[in-house]
Amino acid sequence: MALYEALFLALLVGAHAELPGCKIRVTSKALELVKQEGLRFLEQELETITIPDLRGKEGHFYYNISEVKVTELQLTSSELDFQPQQELMLQITNASLGLQFRRQLLYWFFYDGGYINASAEGVFIRTGLELSRDPTGRMKVSNVSCQASVSRMHAAFGGTFKKVYEFLSTFITSGMRFLLNQQICPVLYHAGTVLLNSLLDTIPVRSSVDDLVGIDYSLMKDPVASTSNLDMDFRGAFFPLTEKNWSLPNRAVEPQLQEEERMVYVAFSEFFFDSAMESYFRAGALQLSLVGDKVPHDLDMLLRASYFGSIVLLSPAVIDSPLKLELRVLAPPHCTIKPAGTTISVTASVTIALVPPDQPEVQLSSMTMDARLSAKMALRGKALRTQLDLRRFRIYSNQSALESLALIPLQAPLKTLLQIAVMPMLNERTWRGVQIPLPEGINFVREVVTNHAGFLTIGADLHFAKGLREVIEKNRPADVMASTAPPPSTAAV
Repeated sequence: MALYEALFLALLVGAHAELPGCKIRVTSKALELVKQEGLRFLEQELETITIPDLRGKEGHFYYNISEVKVTELQLTSSELDFQPQQELMLQITNASLGLQFRRQLLYWFFYDGGYINASAEGVFIRTGLELSRDPTGRMKVSNVSCQASVSRMHAAFGGTFKKVYEFLSTFITSGMRFLLNQQICPVLYHAGTVLLNSLLDTIPVRSSVDDLVGIDYSLMKDPVASTSNLDMDFRGAFFPLTEKNWSLPNRAVEPQLQEEERMVYVAFSEFFFDSAMESYFRAGALQLSLVGDKVPHDLDMLLRASYFGSIVLLSPAVIDSPLKLELRVLAPPHCTIKPAGTTISVTASVTIALVPPDQPEVQLSSMTMDARLSAKMALRGKALRTQLDLRRFRIYSNQSALESLALIPLQAPLKTLLQIAVMPMLNERTWRGVQIPLPEGINFVREVVTNHAGFLTIGADLHFAKGLREVIEKNRPADVMASTAPPPSTAAV
């Protein structure tokens, strides 16, 4: 009995679980590019390592090693992989670090000093980034695991006391190797939990699209990694800025991502576009009014001729009044995505009236318009853009079939009006696009759009328009170490 209750509860929860409107998959094809940019960033971070001064005494010899700096990182072998439990794992083997430090030696009354070049060889680093969703729906690096070790060090001592330094080199290099081992992991922990999180902070979560609507890209759950990809589910819902708590129920098909040939895939369901159109509808943006000179001259003459019988019955002061043509969408438009293409269905009212100065307007006719638009999606940089085209158009009267027949001569001129005056305004806005959830400095290139039943996918490659260092320096917080103590290296010294 308990088993049936558990199954029923699971089905009930699943039935009410909110579905994502947008999904993003990063595949293993992107890892080489990410690794190259990441290693440049890692090298710059390791150069910030600060090693405490090393002082000691052997017999009558007093030595002091100070101002130790990492000057370069040379890689022999490195791998970046997805791991189901750790999300991203970077492993560097048999690398070397170039160092420079200041030496000081005192023997009785004899003193020697100068700068020495050294190298740390057999460097091993294994670090993992764990990604999760924070309470605001933002993706964060929640933990960094680290193992690091330096197997040997070599210092090119010279000068008057070269033989003495060679005698002391075992003590000095062993001490430096110990200190270096203790510094690598804290630097990587700070780079992950502070610096990389400042990069992830540039991904939009809830942001304004324009003066009317905003978009919610909050993560719905923690990112999920497999051995070949990293999947992220975003809410992908628009909302009117005047109703920030409003939410459209998602009853669309859940988008699916199966492909792995490109670096990244983005999927959008019908809900993503429906929420955009309903948000603009609720914001009062889906209406247009043309008065007087704004109505094309030929259409003005045709409308006056069509309603001549009604106009001549009006008073002389009204007959020559400016003509008004008003289009108002009656219900939120609906998007339908099929393998053959994407269409948007719109139902609107068309009102024709005369507007005499300082008098109430006189309505000549009111009709209903059904239109079907084709929509072509494209991804440019980080913006999802849409090109609309009017495909089908029909006007009819709600009063009688006879009046609908009388409207047939107006159908072609009104369709031309939509194509000339309305569609360019719509496309000017939709082609500006809406940003998708990507960090600053990373863009999409070579995109391919594929339609499915109920959703569409866009496969693309990644391009770093800015380096990680440039973006992080622009957005980095106060440069303090993370409050949580970083895990020390677990590798043996």
